[in-house]
Amino acid sequence: MAVLVGKTAPVFKAKAVVDGSKIVNNFSLDDFAGKKNVIFFFYPADFTFVCPTEIIAFQEKIGEFEKRDTAVVGVSVDSEFSHWKWLQTPRNEGGIKGVTFPLVADPTLTISKSYDVLAGDFDYDDEGELIFNGNPQAYRGLFLIDKAGIVRHQVVNDMPLGRNIDEALRVIDALIFFQENGEVCPANWHKGDKGVPPTQEGISSYLAGK
Repeated sequence: MAVLVGKTAPVFKAKAVVDGSKIVNNFSLDDFAGKKNVIFFFYPADFTFVCPTEIIAFQEKIGEFEKRDTAVVGVSVDSEFSHWKWLQTPRNEGGIKGVTFPLVADPTLTISKSYDVLAGDFDYDDEGELIFNGNPQAYRGLFLIDKAGIVRHQVVNDMPLGRNIDEALRVIDALIFFQENGEVCPANWHKGDKGVPPTQEGISSYLAGK
């Protein structure tokens, strides 16, 4: 699996549902360049089981992401029409009604492939026909992209394993802390904790105080 940290996030233009109901044709993460960090996360499919719990959990913390100048954007291999229908479906029927952040459609699998989270790959059979080996869905990839469009953090879970939204917020806090203070964030760092000056004296002092 490719490591994208430190690299420019792969670019794309795709259809998406924004504000819970509006379909747009040319959604791009470039829209946030210079303005916001982005949590860009992949999930396997609409109308499934772990996926709505994650999406709703992101929505419940959307104000916390906004406080951190961070946009949340989801993407799966479903069509924009499937996204739209799921967004109109009440939660007591397995839907995600009330979610407001964008959901990007990737039915061609190209975005999932460019972020290297696709659970399979294209190949040719003995007759030279293009086939897909594996599962044509995305693993639970999550990427923190900074305002300059650089990937600063990535994590990929297998499909049965739901993510921790508070951990995404913690990593954003760590990035902001580093950018504002120039100090690095040690293990288990949380907002309000001390950082470490990136020098031998800094780490020696930090370890001596533990």
